Amino acid sequence: MPNFDRNKIVESVPQKGFFGHPKGLFTLFFTEFWERFSYYGMKAILVFFMYYEVSRGGLGFEESTALAIVSIYGSLVYMSGIIGGWLADRIFGTSKAIFYGGILIMFGHIVLAVPGNATLFFMSMILIVLGTGLLKPNVSSLVGEIYSEEDSRRDAGFSIFYMGINLGSFLSPLVVGTVGMKNFHLGFGLAAIGMLFGLIVYVVTRPKNLGLAGTVVVNPLSPAEKKKVFTILGVGVAVVAVLIAIAIPFGILTIQNFIKLVGILGILIPTLYFVVMYRSPKTTPVERSRIIAYIPLFIAAIMFWAIQEQGSTILANYADKRTQLEFAGIHISPAWFQSLNPLFIIIFAPVFAWLWIKLGKRQPTIPQKFSLGLLFAGLSFLIILLPAYFGGADSLVNPLWLVLSYFVVVLGELCLSPVGLSATTKLAPAAFSAQTMSLWFLSNAAGQALNAQIVKFYTPETEMQYFGVIGMAALVLSLLLFLFSSKIQSYMKGVR
Repeated sequence: MPNFDRNKIVESVPQKGFFGHPKGLFTLFFTEFWERFSYYGMKAILVFFMYYEVSRGGLGFEESTALAIVSIYGSLVYMSGIIGGWLADRIFGTSKAIFYGGILIMFGHIVLAVPGNATLFFMSMILIVLGTGLLKPNVSSLVGEIYSEEDSRRDAGFSIFYMGINLGSFLSPLVVGTVGMKNFHLGFGLAAIGMLFGLIVYVVTRPKNLGLAGTVVVNPLSPAEKKKVFTILGVGVAVVAVLIAIAIPFGILTIQNFIKLVGILGILIPTLYFVVMYRSPKTTPVERSRIIAYIPLFIAAIMFWAIQEQGSTILANYADKRTQLEFAGIHISPAWFQSLNPLFIIIFAPVFAWLWIKLGKRQPTIPQKFSLGLLFAGLSFLIILLPAYFGGADSLVNPLWLVLSYFVVVLGELCLSPVGLSATTKLAPAAFSAQTMSLWFLSNAAGQALNAQIVKFYTPETEMQYFGVIGMAALVLSLLLFLFSSKIQSYMKGVR
């Protein structure tokens, strides 16, 4: 997007009105709040819904299969951001992408709310995957669009936005989790209502608060290109449908083979994305240098999300099977532990936002912040292996161990995730602005695709080795990133 367009968009957005930030931050804050309420409320009960017996209202999947499917689902959710970013950049802009995505998500949760079989379950997953791919990267990209590149409030604005994400994420496991663990379908219905509220906030407040933000198609297709793309898309969908229709009856497309396929795509797609952006004639020499700097940050983010996202798979199972759920006279629902991560972020996000502003030019560089993020992530896994070391794999664990593990990984998340969102908007090539935000979310997709391959190695008997190997790998990568942080920073060409 040319600088003239950027400036014109910023000027169209009221710049004061939400904690000293642009008014548009209010709209995006609460749209994302309700979308995350919907998403994480559903996800808090999803793994239990899959592996609980049919007599308990579940689908009766094998436990290891359920854990892998949740990881694959999470990976596909973020992988689909490529489609959402591309559609926003080339066809209808980020504003419409957010609205269409919210509609698909809401209908996906409605399908989940209807008692049915595995077929309905997978249909709902497809709707939510496509909808989140349209909404998630584009709402984050829109936050960057309402600030000028030189605006010192930018990082703080992303931290406030990130707090909105986590406020919705905190409340939903408590509300949806409490109801959903008694009646899964009623819980999924509450998730659908949450997305409806998000759509209402967005539609009502967008015209006044966001101005031109999200309305400009930064790299539009020509009429000839549109015809070619839609033809290829139509043929591609037809071919895939035929292949699936053949592969399933012959036993080629099984759940396990699909898990392996997504694992490959989780690494292959972002690799191809980097190559396409780097080689594009629309990418300037300065932007190419920034892409090089972005690669080690992306790898670090994969490792971080591979640990953080196990909070809703391995640690959710750990809460259900290995944790004392009667504590201080209270019965704890295993779904409630999903609120710990966002709760700690709500408490400490303002502290980190204040800290970065207070330090100013003395704050750690972007690569150093990523290194700190990995350090804390690795420590969180080393902490959770200690109960098995002290008490063995057969005894139930004090829930405070889980609380401590979630707390430590949150410290890492606050060093890496909001900083990564902000860095992505600053390092992105102009012709790939929304798509680069999609690329950032592919780090999460790759991390969860990796998780789907390794969750099968987790059992109570291998608990210490599982957490120990992954935790130590994160610490080693953290050290390497710190040692090369100055070199990485030099490739950023002035971005801090």
